[in-house]
Amino acid sequence: MNSEAEEKPDEASPSQDAEPTAEEAPLRSVHTSNLPQILQQAAISLLVTTYQAGKLVMLRNDDGVLNTHFRNFGKPMGLAVQGGRLAIGCNIDIWEFHNVPAVCQKLDPPEKHDACFLPRRSHTTGDIQIHEMAWVEGELWFVNTTFSCLATRSDENSFQPRWRPKFVTELIPGDCCHLNGLAMRDGRVRYVTALGETNTAGGWRENKRDGGLLIDVDSDEIIVRGLSMPHSPRWYRDQLWLLESGNGSIGTVDLSSGRYEPIASLPGFTRGLSFLGPLAFVGLSQVRESAVFSGIPLVERLEERTCGVWVINIETGQTVGFCKFEDALQEIFAVEVLTGSRFPDLINHDAELVGRSYVLPDDALQDVPDELRADRQE
Repeated sequence: MNSEAEEKPDEASPSQDAEPTAEEAPLRSVHTSNLPQILQQAAISLLVTTYQAGKLVMLRNDDGVLNTHFRNFGKPMGLAVQGGRLAIGCNIDIWEFHNVPAVCQKLDPPEKHDACFLPRRSHTTGDIQIHEMAWVEGELWFVNTTFSCLATRSDENSFQPRWRPKFVTELIPGDCCHLNGLAMRDGRVRYVTALGETNTAGGWRENKRDGGLLIDVDSDEIIVRGLSMPHSPRWYRDQLWLLESGNGSIGTVDLSSGRYEPIASLPGFTRGLSFLGPLAFVGLSQVRESAVFSGIPLVERLEERTCGVWVINIETGQTVGFCKFEDALQEIFAVEVLTGSRFPDLINHDAELVGRSYVLPDDALQDVPDELRADRQE
């Protein structure tokens, strides 16, 4: 195991309203010394949402030390990244950001950033407890946990229902089964996770310890039962991966037998999963001592639990690095690898910068003087 290091203070990480105060201590963390090197060599950064602290966190390599840069959002949970588009599901709305690389030269410190995401669209959904999200042929799909369904955005309505488990017979705002995770396969949503096979409001809570399910969306059939609070299904390297959060594990599912096989047990509530090569980036949460998390195996196994991002070699099951958050951060929802960008930023706090950053269609640019087009990167 590599040694641990303190995070590098982020001098350019303002919140939506003001610079963080010392009393807030929003992102104190320690990390293994190899984590910045992993990010640098792979030319990636990591995006992490924490709804409990209300932040999108960007983990970036900064001269060999991990930089934890953040932006404030209202209860951010699901993330969806495709090319230069980023969607963030929040408490009552979905924000869509597009990467505008030309704006990087306007950011401090100079010549540091290689991606800059600017807001392009906001859609109000109401409080539907958006969980995981994914782009499907350019359309944004998301888990609508309140209504126990998969949904997409609508120009006229709060959302457009697209699918729900066959055991949920009515479209009601009751969080019947706590639908939470989705996995893409062959370009479409194929698998989902839920915490209970129930048709009554909040019914999943009665058997949360081992009432979790994995469902095949195409066939409407339940593939696996008896899971402990499953989250974050993923199809990767011709295998179906899963986090059994209630046990704090990551593993694979044998689709023929319906059996879950853990490959590693981690020191926290596993939720949020993204892959790159042989590495899995797994989010860990401390989980609160509350009715929701009482009685699950993880709480019985570990008195002290951790919040952070763990890096696991999926070929060996070994931990190769981690970033452990302290103080203000106790819960993580989503973790996404941002490929091709070592030092990104996202602007949702600076109205002046957004206001003077224009993106125009190519044909309109023909009528813009050359000196004004100089900032645009094609």
